[in-house]
This record gives sequence, structure tokens and C-alpha cells, in this order.
Amino acid sequence: MSEPSTVPSRSRRILFSALAFGAIAIAGVLLVLYAWNLPPFRSTLQTTENALVRGQVTIISPQLSGYVVEVRVQDFQKVAKGELLMRIDDRIPTQRLAQARAELANRQAALSNFAQSERSARATISQNEALLASNEAQRVRAQSDLRRVEELAADGSLSARELDAARATGAQSAAARDQARATLEIARQNLRSVDVNRAALEAAVANAEAAVRLAEIDLANTHITAPRDGQLGQVTVRQGAFVNAGAQLTALVPETMWVIANMKETQMGNVAVGQPVTFTVDALGNARLRGRVERISPATGSEFSVIAPDNATGNFVKIAQRIPVRISIDPNQPLAGRLRPGMSVVTTIDTAQAAAQPAAAGAQR
Repeated sequence: MSEPSTVPSRSRRILFSALAFGAIAIAGVLLVLYAWNLPPFRSTLQTTENALVRGQVTIISPQLSGYVVEVRVQDFQKVAKGELLMRIDDRIPTQRLAQARAELANRQAALSNFAQSERSARATISQNEALLASNEAQRVRAQSDLRRVEELAADGSLSARELDAARATGAQSAAARDQARATLEIARQNLRSVDVNRAALEAAVANAEAAVRLAEIDLANTHITAPRDGQLGQVTVRQGAFVNAGAQLTALVPETMWVIANMKETQMGNVAVGQPVTFTVDALGNARLRGRVERISPATGSEFSVIAPDNATGNFVKIAQRIPVRISIDPNQPLAGRLRPGMSVVTTIDTAQAAAQPAAAGAQR
């Protein structure tokens, strides 16, 4: 009588075991689908831990070599644009500026003397023109006298000596006329030389003015000022130290910051500019802040590397590439003031906004 009741209970246990195993298998499959973000658990949130806070860090360096005679700032001090940070010994640049200004004054004086030289050259030309006219008149008179003497000498009224004297006077007046003409031509050539020299003098003045401006720039560069508002990093130079041009003295970090999230290329299907972003900051106890996608890189990060990848050897393993996404930080967030460039963050981009736009457009049509 007891055996018939045992069979149903055993089959019931087997059925329950099969149902439990099936439920566990289905739960495992669903868990794998959820972990790999596969349908039907495809999420509109794209998350990456490969993200950092960035900022416009400016390296402060001198343009001149010299001894540092004054350091007015300290580590991590906040400064305003144009504020004096350090000062380099300016004695040599000051003397070079004085030398350049003296040379400029000398060149300007030479250019000023040009006007006097030009007036003198023109006066010489006028004088030689008058002399040529006088000699030409004397030559004409000597020729007239010579003709009269020749007529008188022909009928015996004058002696041969007087005829020779008249001929000599005529030749002398012609030679004087030619000499005056040559002197006039020399004076005209001298005027042309003065005009050509004017261009050289003007070029010399321009060169001296440029030297003065360069000396003024060098003198101004002895004062190292903040290029913009911000906070300094560590000040690595001390008073009395000799620094070379281009040496790193400190760094300036402005208040403007953003986040660079290196997303996998498989995550970029629906990422678009303007989408909302939330990110947690490790250094702030995983505090959550807000932002928006501002820009998307035109290429993957590997394309900007110094050594470009080369997969032409035949040994190719597909690796998901990273595409940098720039994220702006929303204003009016108290914790945003505690962000520092280089901090690690975890970003989450909500792509639902971009995914909903095509559907809405289709509904309107």
C-alpha cells in the first residue's frame, strides 16, 4: 500500500530539480547578457574608467639667461594676469638699450645732415651752371674778336702776333667752356650720389629703431609675469640662481578645466555632442559631478601616438581602440572648484538623448 505514494513524490522531486536547474541556467544567461551589455539589457549609459581631469597647464620659463634677483611668489600661490612673479638681473639689457638708443640718435643725425648735403649739392649745380653760361659767353665774344682780327690782319692793319693772340684767346675760352660743362656734370652726379645715400641713411635709421625695440623687449623680459589668472605649481627657482632661457621655473594652472574620457570604439555608436555626462572623482570620495559632451576626437588615440601602430606583419589581434571625448564641466557645482588636472574619474555618458532624437523626428514626419 505504501509503494504507489512513493512514486509520485519521487517524480515531483525530479520535476522540481529540473525547474530549479532551468531557473539557475536562465539566470546565468541573463547575468551574462547583462554583464556584456547585450540585448535585452542593452543600456544607454556608456561608462569608462579611462578618464582624467585636464587643464591648460602653462610652463613659466624665461626668455633670457641671467641671475634671478627677486622671487615674489611661493608654491601654489594664486596670481592674477600681469602680476610680477620673478625678476632677472637687468643691468646688461639696460646698457644694451642705452647703446641702441645712442646708435639710433647717431643714425638720425646722419639722416638730418642729408638735407643740408642735398641743398649744398643743388647750390653747387646752380653755381656750375652759371659758370658754364659765363664761359660760353666769353667763348662767343672771343670768337667774334677773332673774326674781326682775322679781317684786319688780312688787309695788313694788324700784325701776325696780334692774330695769334686772338686765336689763343678763342681756344682758351672754348677750353674754359668745356671745363665748366664737365664740372657741372660732376656736380649733377654728386647730387645723384646724395639721393642714393638717402635710402642707405633711412635704412640705417630703421635698423637702429629695430635694435632699440629688441633691446626694449629684452629689458621687459627680465620681468616674468603671469600670462593669465590661475594658481602656481611648485616654484623651483630661488633668488640668486642662474637660469637659462627656456628653463622651467614654475607652472600656472588656470581655473578652466575639463574631462577627457577615452571611450572604446564599440561604445561610440550613439555618443554625440551635447549629451549629459556624470562622473565620479576618486580624490573626492567618489563624489558625483555633472557635465556634457563638448567635442569628440577626429581620430583614435593611437593615431596621435609618436610611433604609429603597424599591423602589416600578418600577426593581427583585434583590439578595441580608444576615442578621446572632451567633456565640459557644468558650472555652479561647489565640488568643481576642488578638481585638479590629472585626477582620475569614472565617466558615464547618457546616450538616450541622441537615441531619442531620430525617433522623435520620425514621429513628426
